[in-house]
Amino acid sequence: MKLLKAAVIFVLAPTLSPAFDPLSASVVAGGALMAWHLLSSDSWLKCRFQECCKRNATVNVKALKAQLDNRLFGQHLAKDVVLKAVLGFSNNPSPKKPLMLSLHGWAGTGKNYLSQILAEQVHPAGLRSKFVHLFLATLHFPHHDQVKLYKEQLQNWIRGNVSACPSSVFIFDEMDKMHPGVIDAIKPFLDYYEEVDGVSYRKAIFIFLSNAGGDLINKAALDFWASGKRREDIQLKDLEPLLSVGVFNNKNSGLWHSSIIDRNLIDYFVPFLPLEQRHVKMCVRAEMAARGYAVDEKIVQEVADEMTYFPKEQRIYSDKGCKTVQAKLDIHEDFVMRDTNTRA
Repeated sequence: MKLLKAAVIFVLAPTLSPAFDPLSASVVAGGALMAWHLLSSDSWLKCRFQECCKRNATVNVKALKAQLDNRLFGQHLAKDVVLKAVLGFSNNPSPKKPLMLSLHGWAGTGKNYLSQILAEQVHPAGLRSKFVHLFLATLHFPHHDQVKLYKEQLQNWIRGNVSACPSSVFIFDEMDKMHPGVIDAIKPFLDYYEEVDGVSYRKAIFIFLSNAGGDLINKAALDFWASGKRREDIQLKDLEPLLSVGVFNNKNSGLWHSSIIDRNLIDYFVPFLPLEQRHVKMCVRAEMAARGYAVDEKIVQEVADEMTYFPKEQRIYSDKGCKTVQAKLDIHEDFVMRDTNTRA
């Protein structure tokens, strides 16, 4: 703000002089040009000093794929569906509606990771961006008797932020804990309207994260395993119909009897499969590398063994995914650091 004031003063000051010489005129012109750049909403100069909205944001799908490959494990379906959905949406200069993804699966399977990675590809600051908005059901919508107020506040928040940045990203976490009816407030913004009250929402992205439907996904994955099929053979058509119906009829879901599902406004129900021990090990290795540690396979195995798995007899799937990997690795940190220092 101080820089803007300085630029304006710099432009106006010469007008106090009764006459201009050529040099003064050049300085004034240059100052005026600088002021215009500083005051213009999307000027490159202003955007050097503060974050600006990418009004026609396109996602680098190759970069997105690389991030998903490096940070999201055991989720071939989620990767494939999201990459195709984002590619189609990003390459469409005039989409008919916002992109609406609903991610489902047990805790620790990567839903938050994927939503954060996608947000970073649209707005590099990710969750720190003023154009990326994260809502937590238990924090932002805690009281059942205030649903009407929440719906009004939510509409105003989304309307204001999309007006400021058409490519805004909205992430709704804990959808399984949201009071039914709250999320229907955003239904007009998700529908096939060119504008709603003078605002176009067609370049925005909405993402739901929910544990609801996780039991259905786990059962399907277990059935595939029991029949001798590979998890990589599971296709979206095997799970998406189960999810849409199951979530719609789940009274413990924020999407229970939701008009958003009833009107087919969710583009994809994205299933996150339960993680096997081999995937947990991938998470451990990635976390060790992120901390700058040498990857010690003995520690990797120990951390993976400390996780709990289901079914109890077969121990196939981690019941917390990779959610507690960081905490488990903390216990081994002293040994890992000594090992890293020794190798160095």
